[in-house]
Amino acid sequence: MKNVGIIGVSGYTGFELLRLILNHPKLNLTYLAATKKSKIDEIFPSLKGVLDFDVEVADAKTAAQKCDLIFLALPHKASMEFAKEILKYNIKVVDLSADYRVSLENYEKNYTTHLDKENLKNAVYGLVEINRNFIKGAKLVANPGCYPTATLLATLPFIEYLEPSIFVDAKSGVSGAGKSLKETSHFVSVNENINAYAPLTHRHADEIKEKLEIASKKNINLMFVPHLVPITRGMLVSVFGTLKQDCDAFEVLNNFYKNEKFIRIRQNPVSVKDTVGTHFCDICVKTKNNQIWINSSIDNLLRGASSQALANANLMLGFNESLGLNKFAYGV
Repeated sequence: MKNVGIIGVSGYTGFELLRLILNHPKLNLTYLAATKKSKIDEIFPSLKGVLDFDVEVADAKTAAQKCDLIFLALPHKASMEFAKEILKYNIKVVDLSADYRVSLENYEKNYTTHLDKENLKNAVYGLVEINRNFIKGAKLVANPGCYPTATLLATLPFIEYLEPSIFVDAKSGVSGAGKSLKETSHFVSVNENINAYAPLTHRHADEIKEKLEIASKKNINLMFVPHLVPITRGMLVSVFGTLKQDCDAFEVLNNFYKNEKFIRIRQNPVSVKDTVGTHFCDICVKTKNNQIWINSSIDNLLRGASSQALANANLMLGFNESLGLNKFAYGV
């Protein structure tokens, strides 16, 4: 058994992490923290009679004394302030924020001044199917964003076949906006509505572009347009590109993911309902002449955040990667 804790448990991803940890056969929950003291069932009333656990005010030293690994489910900037202190105690960290995902240049372009440049250089990007061997030996893993997860898993198998101009249409449920109140996520704004937001300027675009350029070793012209749709959770991505050489796209996809338990290759366009509640990423591909369309679906709170964090933790702690990961979709 390994002891783990969550700093930032009060948000959506914190709750999902908590649920995953409690059902994990080899993890022991020893620390929960937020911005103020409380009981966990006061934050999440659904846990009344399920879990009696104190939530402490977050403190790096206390967390390090109680845990072998810490999940940071915090906003950007706040996360790196804790990470750099926890890492001094030789405790492993999985960070769900953006603080260690991208280069210093891209981080400071999209977020704020970086406060932990030394650890930024050593962080491993936690897209398991791509960086599995590096994750196993990591002290600090940067959990990918939800849009980048769905987009990269769809695009990377084809990167050597694609012309360098790629367009991505992405749609997310409202939980992707987080728990904080915003006018755009009020019920009356979202219900019976669908809208694009931050078209061509969303900060996840640079995360996607950076990782595609690392994989392809060439400059990528990425057009990324996210949309908010009136569902609680789930993400649907369509990637549009032009093939520079002939290929059997279905065979390429199958070969790339032939040993991956949590990538499902579909013959038909994918559905959010088939992945919500699971760690699966479903992918479909279609071609016409030199045009290619790649379609992916994930649960934005699980594969796009908390279950991906758990898969990373499993590898970092020497466990089977699949331990504790959900396979059954909610379905209805």
